[in-house]
Amino acid sequence: MKSRPAVVRVTGRSALVLTLAAVMSLFAFCWPLLWKPGAGMTGGSQTPLVFALLLPVVIAVVMTEISGGDLDVKALALLGVLSAVGAAVRPLSAGTAGLELVFFLIIIAGRVFGPGFGFVLGNTTLFASALITSGVGPWLPFQMLAAGFVGLGAGLLPRARAWLEVAMLAAYGFVAGFGYGWLMDLAFWPFTLGGASELSFVPGAPVGENLHRFVLYNLATSMAWNAGRALSNAVLVVLLGPAMLRILRRAARRAAFE
Repeated sequence: MKSRPAVVRVTGRSALVLTLAAVMSLFAFCWPLLWKPGAGMTGGSQTPLVFALLLPVVIAVVMTEISGGDLDVKALALLGVLSAVGAAVRPLSAGTAGLELVFFLIIIAGRVFGPGFGFVLGNTTLFASALITSGVGPWLPFQMLAAGFVGLGAGLLPRARAWLEVAMLAAYGFVAGFGYGWLMDLAFWPFTLGGASELSFVPGAPVGENLHRFVLYNLATSMAWNAGRALSNAVLVVLLGPAMLRILRRAARRAAFE
């Protein structure tokens, strides 16, 4: 089966920018484990706020680099339609036992149209959803970037056909559901509990100790939500994935993207 070219091409320079963004994002999400809290978290530490202000710049640079000059009018229209659909679907599912229907669409689109398109779609979908639901806040850049990497990862999966492709996407959706939740929990974990709890972040503690505390915190507070997201991703891919793959691939053939 001949593979179609990606709707948004990731050039060598774009890949370098994306790699640098991934490294910066790692620090943004994992700062409780990687950052040395010289000022501690009990006072007015501005570390998460700085990252929240910095991440939109990183997202803008990466999206401009990936899509600049390579996103034609038809691809832009498709991006708008899929972003609108995802933004409309997300409020119907988010908050119900961890179910997140929006990631299914991001994963399938990233698989069909390539990693660059998947990354951009993840960002625009979460941004549009936040505008609809008044969910704009310091957490939004983290959500956008995490969703973008979900779409990016789907586009980077190896080639497969028929049931093997569906099984691979279902497994990826399951893992991505947990990964998204872990990243979001880790970024804001220090502010959710008091310092007296065994699940709390301890400024200056060894990485191993804080990681152990985070695992306990995640198991106690977020496992059900993350499992719901992961299972919903896998189930939707198995039930609706084959049809959605055919529909989007047919749309790509008819659009004949430049």
